[in-house]
Amino acid sequence: MSKLDKPLDSWREELSETQFQVCRLKATERPFSGEYNDTKTPGVYHCACCDAELFDSNAKYDSGSGWPSYFQPVNEEAIGQVEDNSHGMHRIEVTCAHCDSHLGHLFPDGPKPTGLRYCINSASLKLKPKAE
Repeated sequence: MSKLDKPLDSWREELSETQFQVCRLKATERPFSGEYNDTKTPGVYHCACCDAELFDSNAKYDSGSGWPSYFQPVNEEAIGQVEDNSHGMHRIEVTCAHCDSHLGHLFPDGPKPTGLRYCINSASLKLKPKAE
């Protein structure tokens, strides 16, 4: 899949204000405020910007952090990782590999089998429930 490159003004027109702030300007939702924090619906979480598949609900777990958390993406090619030294911290920013949307951050304190916690903003996601 090739990179999706759009001007910031195009994203502003297509996204809600919250989605634009989070996905394109790297803002963070308040903990426990996001639409998908407590969601248990089976399905696949897609990028809110470009619709790329990012996380399967089978990898979602309650981390207690206040943001939707996953122990792995749908595949390694779905996610980009960028060193983030903002706010006086060293973290790994997680992005959509297709459109570079800011998703959240990656931490090494997740459950087995990976030991990883992809801490993701709900505004950057769109859940597509599995057909019954």
